Amino acid sequence: MLKGRRVLLAVTGGVAAYKSAYLARRLVEAGAEVRVILSESAIEFIGPQTFAAITGYQPITSLFGDESVSPHTELARWCEAVVVAPATASTIGKIANGISSDLIPATLIATQAPVLIVPAMHTEMWENPATQENIEWLTANGYQLVGPESGDLAGGDVGMGRVAEPETVLDALLKILTPAEDAPHVLVTAGGTKEPIDPVRYIGNRSSGKMGHAIADEGARRFMNVTLVTTSDLPVVGGVNVIRVETAQEMADAVAELGVDIAIMAAAVADFRPASPKDQKLSRSEGTTAIELESTPDVLAGVVAREERPFVVGFSAETGGTERAVEKARQKQVDLMVYNDVTEAGSGFGTDTNRVVLIDAEGRTEPWPQMSKTDVASKLWDRVLADALDVD
Repeated sequence: MLKGRRVLLAVTGGVAAYKSAYLARRLVEAGAEVRVILSESAIEFIGPQTFAAITGYQPITSLFGDESVSPHTELARWCEAVVVAPATASTIGKIANGISSDLIPATLIATQAPVLIVPAMHTEMWENPATQENIEWLTANGYQLVGPESGDLAGGDVGMGRVAEPETVLDALLKILTPAEDAPHVLVTAGGTKEPIDPVRYIGNRSSGKMGHAIADEGARRFMNVTLVTTSDLPVVGGVNVIRVETAQEMADAVAELGVDIAIMAAAVADFRPASPKDQKLSRSEGTTAIELESTPDVLAGVVAREERPFVVGFSAETGGTERAVEKARQKQVDLMVYNDVTEAGSGFGTDTNRVVLIDAEGRTEPWPQMSKTDVASKLWDRVLADALDVD
């Protein structure tokens, strides 16, 4: 459900903090990577080691004293969503009024990720006009609330202010991290195709699919409706619809069924395939066998030629300069072409880094420095959204 998603759980100082341990467990079980930050008063109710054991990461409890120079800004950039559970009246007030005096409000004020507030307090505190004004400001400015509920409170009291149950919070988070129906529909292709010679052998290439998978993952993290057509068995984050194929023909058939707004064609599709693949394994004893080749379907050209054409990004893995890639961008009539030299160290197949040159429809080139494929994916998405959807 949340596979690969980065969730920051902020726990403030209320007796309901004990339920946050179970919430952390459910998030981990759902596949999320969970980091925890605790207010100083939260530690009076539940210990950091509990969350460390559940998540595998030591919680951060202060703006100071951590190995990180700026833990609140680093976590604010790292997360894809923040859950504040429980959220006390004090923390709600600090967030709403921009008071970054301690770790949790400082982190929330710094983040651009969606924030889910899970209030928990006594009824009188919840109904206080100041609290209600703060809640009104938060909801008007994009924060989302779950609860509170009516029920048993601390000290034997009963009323409104009980924290929402972890399952309810998890359901709300899933909705936040699920793309809206009107979000762009995106196609990403990845990996190298395998064209069978016989049941054992095939013609293929060294593409690992890492670049395409990084692009698909980043699209999902930006709440796109992403379909990944891939030959690779690499994992994907939650929200990516995966279609696994092997040959160029299978990829072409899968792509043809998809209506999309953006197509990022990162797969290394074989140009040729054996014209007559054998049903039985070829034997060395039979002597040298000539293999007649024929062209495979041009998957990229098929997408470009659609009557309702999406915004199309092609990939060109070459050896040498950019000249062939610039010509390929012109011939293929793509909106953007991503070129990389596979013979360059740290830029070839199977690496975790890449150094690409972006080529636009006019043939203009934009060299990028070597960076991780995750960072390339993020920077590419910035450009695609700016060009295709006029999103700054």
